Amino acid sequence: MDCRQRSIKLCGFAVVHQQSAKPVDTELLRPACRSQEGLAFRAIMNVWAIDKDIPLKLLLLELVHRYGENTLALNNQEQHFQAIDLCTITEPDISAYIYTFGQSSGRYGIDLKYPISTHNIVGENENLTLDQIIEILITHLFS
Repeated sequence: MDCRQRSIKLCGFAVVHQQSAKPVDTELLRPACRSQEGLAFRAIMNVWAIDKDIPLKLLLLELVHRYGENTLALNNQEQHFQAIDLCTITEPDISAYIYTFGQSSGRYGIDLKYPISTHNIVGENENLTLDQIIEILITHLFS
């Protein structure tokens, strides 16, 4: 699918360690085809305030702890309570769809998405621990 045909909204997210959320400035995505799509961004997102499963929130907190607040973005079109679509701010065409539905308690599944959809890895990484998911994300998003 041509990237000009997609319309995606992404949100940066911040970890809040206190009662009131502190604003976090987030840069807009800059790749040419993404900037033409008119993506909407919100600069502030409290991980605990998003409507997602607790294990997904714990994963997001761990990733923010390791990589900082302005490194990752969530596709906010993903409406399932037990799923997130995650990418880095600098490489939005490479993402990971992480889910807890259909998994054992405290376990995750992950689908890896690439710019060329035939390279996507779907349904092969399931029932993984938090540490295993983080290792896959390190390789997929940060290497």
